[in-house]
Amino acid sequence: MIPNQHNAGARSHQPAVFRMAMLDTDLDHILPSSVLPPFWAKLVVGLVAIVCFARSYDGDFVFDDSEAVVNNKDLQAETPLGDLWHHDFWGSRLSSNTSHKSYRPLTVLTFRINYYLSGGFHPVGFHVVNILLHSGISVLMVDVFSVLFGGLQYTSKGRRLHLAPRASLLAALLFAVHPVHTECVAGVVGRADLLCALFFLLSFLGYCKAFRESNKEGAHSSTFWVLLSIFLGAVAMLCKEQGITVLGLNAVFDILVIGKFNVLEIVQKVLRKDKSLENLGMLRNGGLLFRMTLLTSGGAGMLYVRWRIMGTGPPAFTEVDNPASFADSMLVRAINYNYYYSLNAWLLLCPWWLCFDWSMGCIPLIKSVSDWRVIALAALWFCLIGLICQALCSEDGHKRRILTLGLGFLVIPFLPASNLFFRVGFVVAERVLYLPSVGYCVLLTFGFGALSKHTRKKKLIAAVVLGILFINMLRCVVRSGEWRSEEQLFRSALSVCPLNAKVHYNIGKNLADKGNQTAAIRYYREAVRLNPKYVHAMNNLGNILKERNELQEAEELLSLAVQIQPDFAAAWMNLGIVQNSLKRFEAAEQSYRTAIKHRRKYPDCYYNLGRLTQAGRGPETALHKYADLNRHVDALNAWRNATVLKPEHSLAWNNMIILLDNTGNLAQAEAVGREALELIPNDHSLMFSLANVLGKSQKYKESEALFLKAIKANPNAASYHGNLAVLYHRWGHLDLAKKHYEISLQLDPTASGTKENYGLLRRKLELMQKKDV
Repeated sequence: MIPNQHNAGARSHQPAVFRMAMLDTDLDHILPSSVLPPFWAKLVVGLVAIVCFARSYDGDFVFDDSEAVVNNKDLQAETPLGDLWHHDFWGSRLSSNTSHKSYRPLTVLTFRINYYLSGGFHPVGFHVVNILLHSGISVLMVDVFSVLFGGLQYTSKGRRLHLAPRASLLAALLFAVHPVHTECVAGVVGRADLLCALFFLLSFLGYCKAFRESNKEGAHSSTFWVLLSIFLGAVAMLCKEQGITVLGLNAVFDILVIGKFNVLEIVQKVLRKDKSLENLGMLRNGGLLFRMTLLTSGGAGMLYVRWRIMGTGPPAFTEVDNPASFADSMLVRAINYNYYYSLNAWLLLCPWWLCFDWSMGCIPLIKSVSDWRVIALAALWFCLIGLICQALCSEDGHKRRILTLGLGFLVIPFLPASNLFFRVGFVVAERVLYLPSVGYCVLLTFGFGALSKHTRKKKLIAAVVLGILFINMLRCVVRSGEWRSEEQLFRSALSVCPLNAKVHYNIGKNLADKGNQTAAIRYYREAVRLNPKYVHAMNNLGNILKERNELQEAEELLSLAVQIQPDFAAAWMNLGIVQNSLKRFEAAEQSYRTAIKHRRKYPDCYYNLGRLTQAGRGPETALHKYADLNRHVDALNAWRNATVLKPEHSLAWNNMIILLDNTGNLAQAEAVGREALELIPNDHSLMFSLANVLGKSQKYKESEALFLKAIKANPNAASYHGNLAVLYHRWGHLDLAKKHYEISLQLDPTASGTKENYGLLRRKLELMQKKDV
């Protein structure tokens, strides 16, 4: 018994169930009936999804994972849970001018749970969760596609019927194996898209339940499911901003499918001023208007709350992030936006050329209609207009419904990334296609069914479908391998986007981190050549040149970087280091102070400011410039600021102890040393410095204990043994002094001070032996 049917198609005289069966029958040569029961269909889809991306399970944290996960303090127990609701996805305060305003607290919460359960930043746990999420979403897609292809029909007990098992299984398989999903699954940061998609689909299915036969229970049941759908949409939005679009999709589904609203028929009646328009059921349907009011109110409430939390300021993006949005001509902006849409469509159709980043020259701007790439956007709109016409004008109501919902899933979730309502921070991003690919799978599956219906070469169609599934699975496996490490990921982008300066920059950074400076320089230079205003590449290249003592070119690059971006604090600090090496101390001090001006909380810069040295002094006998100018207090204040901002800044603590020691302030040096060791109890360099101070204060026993503890932590430090020997020498433990002098000289035979002290000790021992004789 099927007492309740919700299907569009008033024009068609064929029963809805018969038309749906015809669609499914057209695919019977592709999918065997043995896997059609829902349980087996879902099991197959789930396993296939896992197989596609399983290779990424033991991958590293790559690309954006470093900022969003590894360096995000919101994941750590020390950060109060409440801070997640005031911070963006990257851990910055939403009120900050530098915030990207990406508000995804629930996604960050799952990262925090992962961190807690894994006992730290162990990527395996993070990756496994992503793979399982994609598998679960793919399983859920069987139910979603069942609704899209088969409609909403229920038994007398209120159980929804699966009327298109072949179509829903094929579409779910196409979704599960689509290579464009690799970024979301293999990149930990992609969890935002996965969680958003999960709650998006649950919201859609929840909305569908508002129309089951349980309406016998009264209006409260229907309202409950609508409100639950809105709540799940809000959860989706708290995972990623794109989630709010489910409310628009639910509205389209309600109006066009449940309300059987025929757009073409209404338009025709409006044009003819037909009086029967007043009697349209939709306009008299209070239930529909009530549901639309709930959806509209829910969406407005979500946007208002998010606006209040985020603040009124828009995120700050630069021209390199999205060059088309900075074009002066509206025509140029429109052409390029539409070209970007065509590229996204191509990634869905042919996901072979995939890249982790499509910015910085990867896609040159189209500046005139004579550019041959205009053909791509023309082709896109030709196809879209054709599909829209079929969705509006087809005599077959079932066909209209599937095409409308397919286009709805394709377009509506993509709207936040379209640049139509606000500027986005990317050109093309594969991750934003996770939900739109649902619509693509609907259209492709419907196309295969239509093609099978009108051709006798059904085996050829089956071979094509199976070939697409197999090739996409293979591509997923290969692409997942590329996401396992940054080196593979960055190098894979060279063949896709050789003009992308960020690709060359990231390869250079990866090489520099591994110590291959020569190769890193080559890629950094190419990044600067491709984008002469790429200040981060200039900064990193200047750093390497500084370490290689190529100071003149380093200074030129860093000076250019701060000219292009005057508030680039890191470049100012690095410029100060280079100027210090060039013995231009006043210029160095000015650069450090400018860096601190633009970044108040900059402990390393405070450390370097205090460390400015006088020309011609070696590191072991260095007198600080501040000390030379009788500015001991300024040096100490600079290092104290560094330790306040970064309490574990061992170098700053050490410099304070050494400066106070050298200037005879032993009591203050001891106090600072003890304070430092309380904060960093296992730092052997601090133990060594404090031991020296205690030895000079004749606190021999305590000094000895610290020296021995430092030696245990770092037994091959010649200076540790040498200074302990000096302590024993002063203390009168001459045999122990002799032992540690000898160990020190074995470790560093060139230490002149140790040689001299050892010589004095030997002469003293010889004199003592002669006296004894």
